[in-house]
Amino acid sequence: MVNLAAACLRGFRLAKVDQVGTTRHDSSCRSNEKEESTPAHHKNGMETFNRIAPDVSLGRSVKIFGFANLYGCTAGDESRIGCFVEVQKNAIVGARCKISSHSFICEGITIEDDVFVGHHVCFINDLFPRACRPDGTLQTDVDWKVIPIVVKRRATIGSGAVILGGVTIGAGATVGAGAVVTKSVASRTVVAGNPARLLRTLGEGEAP
Repeated sequence: MVNLAAACLRGFRLAKVDQVGTTRHDSSCRSNEKEESTPAHHKNGMETFNRIAPDVSLGRSVKIFGFANLYGCTAGDESRIGCFVEVQKNAIVGARCKISSHSFICEGITIEDDVFVGHHVCFINDLFPRACRPDGTLQTDVDWKVIPIVVKRRATIGSGAVILGGVTIGAGATVGAGAVVTKSVASRTVVAGNPARLLRTLGEGEAP
């Protein structure tokens, strides 16, 4: 009988993390060393694993906490990626970013340096998703086009926000918790709501 879980994980590395969340493997994600037989544990005793594909590029001192799923992506120096985060292929996370737990960073997303992403933030790269073609057969990658999103340097995205494809979040902008961003956000502005609307512009020296 085929072990489906093992088959799905073939070609991936289950990277154990220590108590502060640093991966035990080298920054290139291409270590050939065998994993330790004893799983790493957090202080609460629960095993912590990350699923990191061999084609992931990690910068210096990146910290990835338990049960993250990364493939075909890039994360810059000193960034922190929380528990249960998924970062898909062709996504870029810059240096010194904080990606909080349960966030979803899909293909085509570019997050520049020093960005804060709250918990359970969802990026959407397809404005008109369909499961099947008109003839009833399942769609594949050739049936849709990635709609990119750019998050500029030092922007903040609050927990539970949804960011639709095609928008740019400007440098130093703040997106309120639970906002649904359907249009680009200007630099150093604060938006919130569904759909997200301008609340104000940050003053000089405010939230530098």
